This record gives sequence, C-alpha cells and structure tokens, in this order.
Amino acid sequence: MSKHLKCLNLSDRVAVVIGATSGLGRALAVGFAEYGADVVPTGRRRDQLEDACREIESCGGRSLCQTTDVRDRQSIDDLRDAVLAKFGRVDVLVNAAGYTLKQPTATMSEDEWARLIDTNLHGALRACQSFHGALRDSGHGRVINIASLGSYLAFHEVAAYCAAKAGLLSLTRSLACEWACDKISVNALAPGVFPSDLNSELVLDTPRGQEILTRTPTGRFGKPEELVATAVLLAGEGASFLTGQCIAVDGGYLASGVNS
Repeated sequence: MSKHLKCLNLSDRVAVVIGATSGLGRALAVGFAEYGADVVPTGRRRDQLEDACREIESCGGRSLCQTTDVRDRQSIDDLRDAVLAKFGRVDVLVNAAGYTLKQPTATMSEDEWARLIDTNLHGALRACQSFHGALRDSGHGRVINIASLGSYLAFHEVAAYCAAKAGLLSLTRSLACEWACDKISVNALAPGVFPSDLNSELVLDTPRGQEILTRTPTGRFGKPEELVATAVLLAGEGASFLTGQCIAVDGGYLASGVNS
C-alpha cells in the first residue's frame, strides 16, 4: 500500500466512539469499520448499541458492546478497562456524545444549563482524561471531538449548547498543545447541519431550517456519510502533523456571506 493510501487506512487501529448509538456518532463508528478499524461504539441505549455493534461486525471489524454514560466517570473508566482487556490498546477516541435544547436563556434553569454543559463539554473532558494513558501508549493517539457551528456562531435560544461547543473547541486546542509531547493529535470536526434525532424537529420544514439553507452555499443539509472521510483522515497517519485544528464540514456555511 502506498504511503498516500495508508493515510486513509485504519486496519491497524482500535477506535472508541462515544455517543455512537445514533446520528453522526453512529455514522462515524460504522465508517471507521468500513475503513478497516476495530470499533467500540458506546452510549446509554443498549438496543441501539447492539445494532451498531452488529453493523460494525458486518463490515469485518471486531467490536465490543458496553453501555456508557458520559456523565459518570466510573462508567467511562469501566469502558476503557474493557476495551484494553479485549483489544490491548486504544488508538482513536471520538467524543460525539451530546444533545441540544432550544429554550430562551432568560428562563432556562441552572439545572438544565448544567446538565447540558456536563454532557456536551464535561463528558468529553472525562473521556479524554480517562483514555489519555492508553492513547499515549499507542504511540499515535488521536482524539476527535465533535464541535459545532455553534462553536463559532450564536444560534437563537441555544446558548447553553453553543457555550458548551465553544468550550469544546477551546479544550481541543489546549489538549493538542499539552499532549503533543505524548504523540497524541487532538482535533475537532464542526459539522454543518446534519438532520438527526437531536435536531430534526428544529430544522426540517421549519423557518429556522430554511434560514440555514439560505446561508449554506451548497443549498442542502449534510448527509452523515459525508463526515466520515474527514474523520478517517484525522484518525489515521494523515494527522501525524495535524493537531489543534477544527475542520468545518458545513457546505460552506461558515464561509458564507451574501448568497443571492
């Protein structure tokens, strides 16, 4: 295999994808398996997790089915220990767990705010801390955090989500600098709008969705599989000198000015 093709080959990688029971996380987990990785998807919903594991194994990869709650550090540590017991190492960690909530900030309770921040930001921190040693020991560790357009821009009445995602982008940069000496590359992806269980009610056939499409030069929403190739690049040898960056896969949304 040429060195160029090797950059998009994950046949010697073990990847853990947190938040992989549905949506973009599920697409990335299956996509990694299609590119040759052994993949451990995880999340809280056992039935969907079992489906994800079966799909990964149908692609020829090995997997492990263990539920995990990113708000519970022991749960994450238990996952790490189980992965290491079965595979002996971890090369790639993807932090895709999260949810959004549309609500006026003036009336949002502190508990709701804290719960969203805890899941979307603190959950990624817990996973990074827990898996740091394993990623360091792999000799080519990769962390891929799923950021958002909200890491850069305000979206109406989702202030907590945007704050969490802005924090995740900052965490990505900080860990990239701290962990470079451990040969761990830490990067992020900022997906544009990809309709999913999390956001479909907000963006499909709504004025909000139409505004987004107007500001998106490609004139459409993204498809989950369109995120996979960029994630594969970040997970493999192609990211050996790429760290602290956030790649927007957004149909041109962040670059957009006037589109008509």
